Amino acid sequence: MIAFVFPGQGAQYVGMGRQLAETYPEAREAFDTASTALGADLRRLCWEGPDELLRQTEHTQPAILTASIAALNVVRSRIPAPTLTAGLSLGEYAALVSSGALAFPETVRVVHKRGQFMAEAAEGLQTAMAALMGLDGPTVERVCADARGRGVVEVANFNSPGQVVIGGEAAAVDHAIELARAAGAKRAVKLAVSAPFHTSLMRPAADRLRGVLEKVDIQDARIPVISNVTAREVKEAEEIRGQLIAQVASPVRWEQSVRAMGERGITTFVEIGPGTTLSGLIKKTIPGVRTLHVEDQESLQETLTAFEQVGTR
Repeated sequence: MIAFVFPGQGAQYVGMGRQLAETYPEAREAFDTASTALGADLRRLCWEGPDELLRQTEHTQPAILTASIAALNVVRSRIPAPTLTAGLSLGEYAALVSSGALAFPETVRVVHKRGQFMAEAAEGLQTAMAALMGLDGPTVERVCADARGRGVVEVANFNSPGQVVIGGEAAAVDHAIELARAAGAKRAVKLAVSAPFHTSLMRPAADRLRGVLEKVDIQDARIPVISNVTAREVKEAEEIRGQLIAQVASPVRWEQSVRAMGERGITTFVEIGPGTTLSGLIKKTIPGVRTLHVEDQESLQETLTAFEQVGTR
């Protein structure tokens, strides 16, 4: 059984999607559609940069979504359909497009606003995020609770066993890092991000996004999507709408989502879009599982060959 998974913010790089779009009309169509929807040349931003502009959240989010859908358009007719789909944070929108719940042009506009709202929610605040390695989720949650005397600090992402991301006010995050090291963390790495994503500091962004999503046409998903918020399957349109609103200020339960897919019989994960970050996290969560990815001509051919040689297991 197969799952399609889609990357989130941080996977972007200048040149993403270009090779597929120059080879396959269906990939090129995704960039044309997104550029028309936004009234901006998204193709040029993705392929030529500059990197500083591509890394701005309101541009990053529609860019990664578009590169992911371009790759999906190529993959769809060439490998078996998935049983489940999921995406990390922003990637959940690509998963919902792939499942038929969201229309791509409207979704590009939504994630552009989502990125803008998330960046603006952090304006004027001293914030930080950090990845903690070597501690389990409950330990990190206790560390955050102990550090809250310095301000807001919360778990933002449960990425994989032994990798948990925290975020919040800078002083509180710094104190939590100290406490995490004392608790046995092997490493603590500050992340180069513009806002404390998926923490309660993003509630203003979630409230603004609610107004946008209330006007969006969402269909019941044809393929179940594993929700970031609950790590459970979601298919009904109104439940999807609620999950997307909650997702902005709730921790991403990626480790739990991967385990849920494994428990449902998924043996092959295909990461669609820029990078291979999710493949690494999946392998740490379910050792021995098969991971493939599609982001350019080489990775596409490797994936096609893998299906031709050993099937879907």
